[in-house]
Amino acid sequence: MSAELAECAHGTRVASEAEIARRFGVGRAAARAAVQELERRFVVRRTQGSGTFVNRRIDYVISRSVPPSWSATIAAAGATPRALVKSVRTIPLPAELADRFERPAGSPVHEVVREFYIDDLLASWVHEWIPVAEVPHLDLALHAVDSVDQVLRQTGRVRPMRAWCRVSIDVPPAEVLRVLRMESSQPAWLVESVSRDEAIGDVLMCSRTWTRADAVRVVVELDDRRAVADVAVTPQRVVRPQ
Repeated sequence: MSAELAECAHGTRVASEAEIARRFGVGRAAARAAVQELERRFVVRRTQGSGTFVNRRIDYVISRSVPPSWSATIAAAGATPRALVKSVRTIPLPAELADRFERPAGSPVHEVVREFYIDDLLASWVHEWIPVAEVPHLDLALHAVDSVDQVLRQTGRVRPMRAWCRVSIDVPPAEVLRVLRMESSQPAWLVESVSRDEAIGDVLMCSRTWTRADAVRVVVELDDRRAVADVAVTPQRVVRPQ
């Protein structure tokens, strides 16, 4: 069965457990166990309320030498990215993010909530925080360009670089499970990240992303960029020349 599925196009609906049981002359329990094993190997994926489908899992590379752009990273892996903005609002910087931003809690930041799609599969639920000073009219910019990285480069005239990242895998909270249409026992990647301006070290963005583990394999590359690393850990805030 696994060999047959390997020849099917990504997104092809997989036969039901009853159909598999009849075809191979086994009981429903054996058919269910076979599908679960294929899911465990990421050969197929289940989407709550839709069914089971042939899966294609791509590498999502995290590296200082790779721009912190979801769209560019997914496109480089050979898939089609799409972002859907759910909300953009200006809020006081939450206290738990103040240290990462190297700014006082309460400073004005944009909070962006987005859904990310890979080949039309809703794969990620994303929260991003960007200082208002970097892009005052971010909500308008995101109507024209769906990449925050590109908006920062074009509007803020900066060069975002991933400076800090923490990757873990866990069962997401109920809200994320609902949004991503995942079963309550399915794990997902949690990627928390900080991006800085490569030139002068200002923190440009913090993000928290939940991504379906059956959609991507997160690959962290530790490259040796000592000069950039030194900028990334500079504790003081640098004032950008006007």
